Amino acid sequence: MARIVVIGAGMGAMAAAARLAVAGHRVTVYERTETYGGAVRRFERDGFAFDTGPGLLHLPAVYRDLFVKTGKEPLEECVDLVQVDPASRQVFADGTRVDLPNASRAGTVAALDGALGAGAGERWGDFMVRAREAWDRTRRPLLEEPQPADPAALGREPYPALKAGFLRRPTTTLAGIGTRELRDSRLAALLDAYATAYGFDPATAPAAAAVLPYLEQTFGTWYVKGGIRALADAVYARCLRRRVEFVFDAAVRDVLKEDGRATGVRLASGEAVEADQVVAGAPVPALLRDHVVAWGGRDDLAPHHQVLGTGRVTVCLALRGAREADAVHRTVVHAAGERPTVTVLRPGDPALRPDDGHEAVTVTATVPLLPEGERDWRTVADRAVAQAESAVPDLRGRLLWREVRTPEDTLRETGTAEVPGPALAGGAGKWLPAPNRSPLAGLHLAGGWSHPGGGLPHAGMSGALVAGLIVEGAGFRGSR
Repeated sequence: MARIVVIGAGMGAMAAAARLAVAGHRVTVYERTETYGGAVRRFERDGFAFDTGPGLLHLPAVYRDLFVKTGKEPLEECVDLVQVDPASRQVFADGTRVDLPNASRAGTVAALDGALGAGAGERWGDFMVRAREAWDRTRRPLLEEPQPADPAALGREPYPALKAGFLRRPTTTLAGIGTRELRDSRLAALLDAYATAYGFDPATAPAAAAVLPYLEQTFGTWYVKGGIRALADAVYARCLRRRVEFVFDAAVRDVLKEDGRATGVRLASGEAVEADQVVAGAPVPALLRDHVVAWGGRDDLAPHHQVLGTGRVTVCLALRGAREADAVHRTVVHAAGERPTVTVLRPGDPALRPDDGHEAVTVTATVPLLPEGERDWRTVADRAVAQAESAVPDLRGRLLWREVRTPEDTLRETGTAEVPGPALAGGAGKWLPAPNRSPLAGLHLAGGWSHPGGGLPHAGMSGALVAGLIVEGAGFRGSR
């Protein structure tokens, strides 16, 4: 039985902790804040409750696998999962609206044809066929296997873009797919929104980002009743049942090393905690910024990680009046003028409101992380709420109060203001997160900033990969 210290209590870190405890190891988690979940937080006031991190779940199979592998109670006995249908309502800049069904390729094609005109659905369907090819080429190495020591193969573009132009050159960016292959500004905006929701700029994101809409439209969109925070509660409870120990308000100041290997951690209090293995669930940028880890004493050994330069502004809206009968759970209102693209979540969940005469709504915009003197989060919030009026009738008239959550809140809660994106192939490896194996022996990286990247399912996968690497050692080749 090994002594394992986990730095941070985010979703990927807890997923690793539960799996390692089941394997017989003694696991202690040190979390610098007062609670678990990382970015999966909740804000409550006056009987209203809001998810301030992710609001929806994709690929629930990741957490089903975690619960199957760590106990007798399956995921569905611990949380109430429901499919979201329609998966989204899209409101385009010209006022066109379309409801996209959950996990139905034929339904999506028909809906786009009906709203955008004949042929629009067919072009989107053809694009999704190519996106599937990119998914098939990258699914296992990007999601189910540890990142290889030489990730050069993942730097090659897997998307079979249509060739165009005099020299028949394929496009290399997601925005290029919209221009060349979709040939409709609204379809291009639909594609772009899948990238911006994860913090990617479509103008620079590789064509391989086509897997993002493919993943959602193929495997579906799910909601956890009571809010996504209930999923974090369930994972935390599973860790406790597996005898994982948690120590909150306990920041890690340094990773102890001896003979080129991690041998424990030193807390901010000065206490030294010995360990046979250390799992860092803290964001890699924070580890580098705060010098928690000197990678073998050499900065040039620090692992590569994504740099997206984007964060999120989320506005929690407490509304008087009941949610209308034809309201949908998620509406994406696309950018218009200075107003950003926003995601409006209206769960209609009784657990999130004081009574049936009120409604809890969140509005989220992905924003660039400007220099401190240039940040005006209030203006961003005002514009985001103005956009949301297209999704929520009489929003201003119903508003009781609002709470604005900015990248500064993300920094305080997670250690970095930036939100990580999922791993993407292509771009010569620029869009790959840090590998799970760190340059320092005995130290592994888990969570959204490590392979396979950001997002709830990806964080869960990172925990599974780290546990596999520790339990099975060098022979571990990935989940099956």
